[in-house]
Amino acid sequence: MPADRPRTVRQSFRPRARLLQILGDQLIGSPRLAVFELVKNAYDADASEVVVRIKDLDGDEPVITVQDDGYGMSFETIRDVWLVPADDHRELERADGIRSPKFNRLPLGEKGVGRFAVHKLGDRIELVTRALRQRECVVTIDWRDMMRSRLLDQAKVSVKEREPKVFTNSRTGTLITIRSLRETEWTRRDLRDLWRQLTSIASPFRKRKDTFDVRLEVPDRPTWLRDLPDVSTLMERAPWRFNFKFDGRDFTYTYEFLGVPGIAVQPRTVTRTEPLQVWRDVEPDDLDPNEDRRRRKQEKVVADTSMIRGIGPISGEFYVFDRERAILSQFADRRLIERFLDQNGGVRVYRDDIRVYNYGEADDDWLSLDIRRVNSPTKNISRNIVLGAVDLKLETSLQLQEKTNREGFVINSAYRRLRQMVLGALAVLETERQIDKRKLRIATGKPTEGPQGITKPIEQLRIIARRHGVSDELEPSIRRIEQDYGELRDNFLRAGLSNVGLAVVFHEVERGVAVLHRSIEAGGTTEQLRMQSGQLQEVLENSTRLLRKSEREIGSLRDLVVAARDMLLVRFRVHEVRLTCPPLDVGGPDAKAVFAFNLALGALTNLIDNAIYWLRVARPEGAEGEEARRIYIDIVADWQGGPAIIVADNGTGFQDAPDEVVQPFFSRRPDGMGLGLYYANMVMQLNDGRLEIPDRGDAELPEEFTGAVVALVFKGID
Repeated sequence: MPADRPRTVRQSFRPRARLLQILGDQLIGSPRLAVFELVKNAYDADASEVVVRIKDLDGDEPVITVQDDGYGMSFETIRDVWLVPADDHRELERADGIRSPKFNRLPLGEKGVGRFAVHKLGDRIELVTRALRQRECVVTIDWRDMMRSRLLDQAKVSVKEREPKVFTNSRTGTLITIRSLRETEWTRRDLRDLWRQLTSIASPFRKRKDTFDVRLEVPDRPTWLRDLPDVSTLMERAPWRFNFKFDGRDFTYTYEFLGVPGIAVQPRTVTRTEPLQVWRDVEPDDLDPNEDRRRRKQEKVVADTSMIRGIGPISGEFYVFDRERAILSQFADRRLIERFLDQNGGVRVYRDDIRVYNYGEADDDWLSLDIRRVNSPTKNISRNIVLGAVDLKLETSLQLQEKTNREGFVINSAYRRLRQMVLGALAVLETERQIDKRKLRIATGKPTEGPQGITKPIEQLRIIARRHGVSDELEPSIRRIEQDYGELRDNFLRAGLSNVGLAVVFHEVERGVAVLHRSIEAGGTTEQLRMQSGQLQEVLENSTRLLRKSEREIGSLRDLVVAARDMLLVRFRVHEVRLTCPPLDVGGPDAKAVFAFNLALGALTNLIDNAIYWLRVARPEGAEGEEARRIYIDIVADWQGGPAIIVADNGTGFQDAPDEVVQPFFSRRPDGMGLGLYYANMVMQLNDGRLEIPDRGDAELPEEFTGAVVALVFKGID
């Protein structure tokens, strides 16, 4: 044990000089992002023009320069702000609403480390800057010399004043020259990617109130930046356009289908103001025990002012393409369109019309569009067919904080709410587009929906199982899945539902196979793999059982209504829905019919569940002065040739034609599968009945039921 007394000291942190290297080199992801960051600094400096030059590419020492015509920096600003890492003057200016003198801009910077982006590009830096009515200042930095200093306060930077040589007369601005580049070989693709990135800093969809132009010049390679695609011309090729605004109360959108040259499908425009439905936040897949999928608690189905707190009003504009060969072949520049979409497709985010990086880049899918496309390929759009922008106001979106590495927002409550609202808006576009896309497929002779077969995914599953040494354990289950699927396919064929019916089950099977793939790759235990394959078998077995017509027998429609009421009592109570149901009264109406009870019960509860959801959309939780949510269920002994159960509500009603809403995968719920009404329609066909969506005047309803009306019409007993 030491003989001297225990020591105590009060000492400040003594950062190493290499801290600046870490800030510049490791927080900025790429050289292109470093240039992007310098351009953003020019925006904060009230510049109207920024010119990026890359020259001397054939020499021993290529050079990058970034020059702007902003308000520049004085000697005092360099000494007291620019040379103070993590200085918060920009953040304070933004919080206080202090705007730039010329263009009235709020500053984008907030963390005080963006200036070190130059270190990502090169080791020798010269910065020349001049503020109004000030001398010109020259700052020189050699990062290699600075790194030789042990501590940060020993690393000296040269700052000198001089008479103007670059910014003469009354000109102001900043010129940064970067030498000893980290990346000395710039390919044609590198430069074109940099051009794409720099030109994307300002939104291509909106006209700025001020001027902010960014140019890239490569004097040694002038031809490399020629023949670059005209973005505005390519966007005109998009068959679909969609824009929206949401202010916390009203969701207003305009959807346009402009048509495709040479294909006889009429253009269509829809403009509406309606509630913005919220995309529900979900956990990982419930078929995967390793991930334990559960829906996060989500009380609201409609966005309100609380959803935009810390975000402010949002708007967006989207241009959507169709990459089907029959559609794209109608355009002479189809290959250029495909290449452009591959490089630029996605949804970007802009604040005050300046891009928030890296949303919309090839390695970023912040809205999970590609995953959603896989889960619902007939409806959802993927990144490689959309050019989109989401616009925010900087002064009202302060809870959206950019990450220090400049790659998107910090994932907090505000970010998650933004994502939910944008996905809710996109769901409207996807639903409207689905209507016209189906017409296009019919016009071009393509099948609308149909089963793809499971041969290919099953064979892929076998390959992966062999690769991971679990073939013996899984092969019996795989053979059983194939057998059950074959039986199910035959049942659908006998029922006359081969095209659309099997697509529903195949969707679930393909999804389950994909989960098995992931679990095997992740090294799941044998017991977990058996559990998942067993769940897949249950999906198929239950579907097959439902289709067996031998379960049909004479039954009471009143008993069916009572069973549905009992199953949904809790939902009626939780969502404060008042049920009006004459068949439940003593001596109320009843009728007999031949049907499979469980199938019909599933169809009826599906209709009621849909009604409850749309009542919540029409009359959100917490809304003041709203009428009670109401559902009406009745039995009509003779509804155009057979007994029927009528379900009505005082919700939003149907926006679409009856033949559209029963299509598989068609839904106006943001996260809806689009199988509810399709399933109910299929059940009625299997029971020799039909599903109808009558006009309200065709049904004798109490006057307060002004929403949707659906009739389950059964075959009468002779």
